[in-house]
Amino acid sequence: MKSCVSRNGMGIFRILLAISLFASFSLLNAQVRRGEGILPDSSIEKPGDLGVRMHTNYLIYAPEGVVRPQGNPGGETPASLACVYDLVSQVPGCPIAGTSLVPTGGSGVIVIVDAYDYPSAAADLATFSSEFGLPAANFSVQYANGKPANGCRSGWELEESLDIEWAHAMAPNAQIVLMEATSATNSALYSAVTAANNYIVSHGGKGEVSMSWGGSETRSETSSDHYFTQSGVVYFASSGDSPGVIYPSSSVNVVSAGGTQVNRSGGNYTNQTAWSDGGGGASRYESKPAFQNGISLLTTHRGTPDLSFDASGGSPVAVYNSSCYGGWLQVYGTSVASPSLSGIINNAGTFNASSNAENTEVYANRTSTSDFTDITSGSCGTHSAGTGWDFCTGVGVDSGYVGK
Repeated sequence: MKSCVSRNGMGIFRILLAISLFASFSLLNAQVRRGEGILPDSSIEKPGDLGVRMHTNYLIYAPEGVVRPQGNPGGETPASLACVYDLVSQVPGCPIAGTSLVPTGGSGVIVIVDAYDYPSAAADLATFSSEFGLPAANFSVQYANGKPANGCRSGWELEESLDIEWAHAMAPNAQIVLMEATSATNSALYSAVTAANNYIVSHGGKGEVSMSWGGSETRSETSSDHYFTQSGVVYFASSGDSPGVIYPSSSVNVVSAGGTQVNRSGGNYTNQTAWSDGGGGASRYESKPAFQNGISLLTTHRGTPDLSFDASGGSPVAVYNSSCYGGWLQVYGTSVASPSLSGIINNAGTFNASSNAENTEVYANRTSTSDFTDITSGSCGTHSAGTGWDFCTGVGVDSGYVGK
């Protein structure tokens, strides 16, 4: 029998038939145990989803097999990762407990496109901001096609928490908009992207759209590339949490957000390596774009990712969700990378007219060590990180706000 999680390579992992949780936290969907993480139902691509429905790209870090939401669980913070990526004045070692400077700045609009409703979004974002010394967010929820059903049972609500909190963390003065689709179907999410485009046009005309979701590539995917072409908007999409390529990350009109692991010794930051479960590779259907002409690993087709950010279970991030999970969790996956990179690019202030223009600038500056840090070790599936652009981490990771 074909495994219901074969696309994400999860067939080797057992399904948890029951998870004993605190009374404040109850998930009724089947979960999949993956190493020290729990893969929510929303992050599993099932038979029948291909070309029809998208999945999220996150896992819950739970080494004990139980999610413990009470109290800040630790994990990387906005300050610790801002230090790692040279977005704030440096503290030696960028220790999680000893780093408090968070990014400032940001402008325009970042629209987070997700599925289903998240009733406590504003309150949870306020709690997250207060915990980490971020200013109150200029935040609103918009409905693409009427108010959706609650996303708690599906797993999408924690995706929304992660997305709005980490976009705000990297660009605290930008307007953060949560654009909710009525479901996780391709048609509903693309409709929400269109609504996001229209919102940005009517609110200053410049900004970013973050899409932490995706699905396996299909022959017809290029017919959807037009959704990501609104002038003044740069689009980001997660590259996936298992080896291979997913869409819309593979679109030539999107900045593909890959994953790394932040490594520490004695609490101090040492380096980054490719995340072993990160998505990446050569698209089967998208032609090689001009901005990748200088990449020798690519011949005729587009390669992913373009740029990376912390996404590993070895360096999960803190996320707050009260309505489904009762408090703080540690979360990881390339769903961390997409909103975080959208915030960093927003905060850089260039506001390129398109994703193509953004990628053109990134690739043109990829060898500048003051702009990007090349990730040269680690692997993802059959690919390995190495000098220069690679299928695991793209051009590497941010180093400050210049060149992007």
